[in-house]
This record gives sequence, C-alpha cells and structure tokens, in this order.
Amino acid sequence: MTNPFETVSFSHGPSAKNRFMLAPLTNQQSHADGVLSDEEFRWLTMRAAGGFGITTTCASHVQASGQGFPGQLGSFSDAHLDGLTRLADGIKAHGSIALLQLHHAGMRAPRELTGEDPVAPYADDETGARALTTGEIEGVITSFVDAARRADRAGFDGVELHGAHGYLLCEFLEPHRNTRDDAYGGTLENRCRIFVEIIDGVRRACRKDFHVALRLSPERFGMATSDVLAFYRELVAGRSLDMIDLSLWDVFKEAIDEEFAGRTLLELFAEIDRGTTRLAGAGKLYSGADVRRALDAGLDLAIVGRAAITNHNFPHQVLKNPDFAMRTLPVSVELLHREGLSDPFVNYMRGWKGFVSEDARGW
Repeated sequence: MTNPFETVSFSHGPSAKNRFMLAPLTNQQSHADGVLSDEEFRWLTMRAAGGFGITTTCASHVQASGQGFPGQLGSFSDAHLDGLTRLADGIKAHGSIALLQLHHAGMRAPRELTGEDPVAPYADDETGARALTTGEIEGVITSFVDAARRADRAGFDGVELHGAHGYLLCEFLEPHRNTRDDAYGGTLENRCRIFVEIIDGVRRACRKDFHVALRLSPERFGMATSDVLAFYRELVAGRSLDMIDLSLWDVFKEAIDEEFAGRTLLELFAEIDRGTTRLAGAGKLYSGADVRRALDAGLDLAIVGRAAITNHNFPHQVLKNPDFAMRTLPVSVELLHREGLSDPFVNYMRGWKGFVSEDARGW
C-alpha cells in the first residue's frame, strides 16, 4: 500500500514532502485588479501550514481579457509581482511547494467582467465568442510565458497550465469545433500545438529547476478521451513536464466514452509508461482511505479540494488518523470562516449544492 507521506521528487524543482496536493480552487477573494488580497493569502497559507506537500493557487489569468470570475488572482501585469512574491514566500515558509496556476478563460470570460467580447479558437454563438486570429494566438502564448516568468521572479517553485474545464487551452483540443485551417487547428498535432509552444516557451524563459505542470480534462467539455490519451503519451515521452494533473471529478469513475467502456479513466492513464512525469488526480478524495486507494490505483499525488475547504489541515489529520474523513456536509458559515474562507468565498460555495448550512450550529 502506497504511503501518502512519502516524498515525491520531480525532474525540476524541490521534492514534495508528501503526496497531498491542494486543488487549484476558485475562491473569488482577491481584488478586482487581480492584486492578491489578505483573504486569499490567508486561505492558501493556512493549507500550506496544514500539511499539503504542494499548494496550488486558484486559476490566475494571464491576460486581463481572460478573466473568468470576480476576485480572480492576476498574473498579467508586473503590478501583481509584490503580491505574488508575498504569496510564494508565505506558502514556502511552511515547507510546501508553491505552484501558480496560469489560466485564460476563453469563451468563458464574462463580458461584464472584462468589458470585451470573449475569444476562443472558433466562434461560438452561445457565448458570443469570436475566433482568435493567428497573431492573437501567438499573443496568448507570449502572455502565458510572461506570466510564468513573473511567477519565477516572485519565487514560485513552478506553474501549472490550466488546460481543462472548457477554458481557452482546453478549447483548442476540441476535435469537432476546432477546425481552424492554420497551425492551431484541425489535426490533433495542430490542436495540441499551443500547449507545446507554451511549455517550450516557459522552459526557455524560466530558471532550469522551474517546475512545469499541466491540468487536463480527459473527457467532457467536448474532449475525446482517445485524443487526450494520445496527447498524454506524447507529453510524457517528451519529458518536458514535471506533472500532469487529471481533473477527473471522481478519481474512480469509469470512462463515458464507449471505446473505453468498463474501464476507469485513471487506469487508462496510469497504465502508460510516464517516465519521470508524475501523475496527479482530483475527484472525490474525501478521506485518508480514499487517498490511499487512489495512490494504489496509480496516482503519484492526490489532489484534494472539498476536504481541504472543510479541513485546512487535512494532511495533518490523516497523519494522526489514517482513516480521517472530511467534515460531514453541509458545514456552517462560522466553520468556513474559521477555516480561512472570507465572505466572497463562502458566497461562492453557496453555489455548491449541499455544501453551506445557514445554521450557525453546524460543524
């Protein structure tokens, strides 16, 4: 049985002191201009202090026009450097690896937030998104690389590229809609090109021991699981990434693609020789037992979301009691405040069915 408290080494950057990784969670707590707030600093550093081997920020937009939600932490300007430096220092002070997740919301960037029409690899009538020009795609690549360079200057151990959940990078992988006739659409190789060029650009721009990770959705959001598997094989063979993070929604779920009926998504990826690239996964890891089961099924790192919201020191609790489980839902507003969530984050969590209780007598 895999020990969740074993260290995990990477090709670049420091080793993680254990196999627990904080999920990159939307929390809406920073300032309207993307500058770090005290509230977001507290939320993240509490998790680092609570024992997470890797502490990942929320999605941080690399262009002002790529903002996906209110109170989003920014990385698109040098005006963000002081806050990012404070955050990196605060996370690392607790012996946790500090990763900044880099993001562009694409067609999911609300016009009321950005003041601009959203963009995507292709036009989308539902959201009003227009198709990016080839030159604009090159500008997006530059923006991701520039944001990674800021993370490096700020002292982060590395970055994670958000290529999941129907945001801009994920949209490029969509096989049925990304039929662009330039180098960024059509064939799988072309649809993956923006990822490869960003990764290569980050490697050139940042220090040699800088950690680079990528989050992927293996299904949903128009993804073809076979395409994502093929891309994964190329990525791990190239050894350019330190970690690939699969957003599975449920680590133990079966694939919905009929081609892979009866098999779990995790086993499809875990059976591929990944060389030095570490495999992380998120989805319904609510207890120490869940974490051990996921690690035994092939993950190198267990990504914890909901349990980290209700219990900031989830890894420490599992160390004391291997079968520790997150607090029973719903939890009270008072409890969430004690766990480091400010009112904007609590209000956001009210949108998660059954998560927040208005009864002050909750846990």
